[in-house]
Amino acid sequence: MQRAVLILLFAALPAWGFDANGVLIGADEAAVHKAFPSARCRELEWKSKAAERRCDDAKVVFGGAPARITLYLKGDRVQAFDVRLDERDLERVAAFLKQRYGKPLAETREKIERREGDVREIYKVRWEKGQERAVLTAQAKRRRVDLSVWQGNFDEEIYRVR
Repeated sequence: MQRAVLILLFAALPAWGFDANGVLIGADEAAVHKAFPSARCRELEWKSKAAERRCDDAKVVFGGAPARITLYLKGDRVQAFDVRLDERDLERVAAFLKQRYGKPLAETREKIERREGDVREIYKVRWEKGQERAVLTAQAKRRRVDLSVWQGNFDEEIYRVR
């Protein structure tokens, strides 16, 4: 009985690290294939210090919403992942992430005026746990919502020209 209560208690707590369907930053490629059996993995098309391989899956469910995912690996370990989903699922996925990742460090809605006179509204939610970062970004009136999760300086190094 006590064991069942402990399992339920830990399941309700936010994850220790950021994950995508149970695949944590630092997981190996076998864990990626277990969680995403239809993922296609291959070498990166460019040289990067941040990652050597990428695994893409276009048919996943994340936070109850259909999504696409790209996981980046270096030395057989997940360094980062990006989840892309439709804007209509934003509120559901944001609520899921707040439950899963915990209280965000920041949550903002910004209006950016452009030279052409139009205004862009951007919704951004950010989490941090040690060296790991997660950012959910959505631009109003755009179809796509992006969740980027990484550790260290991955976001600075991944597209740096070598």
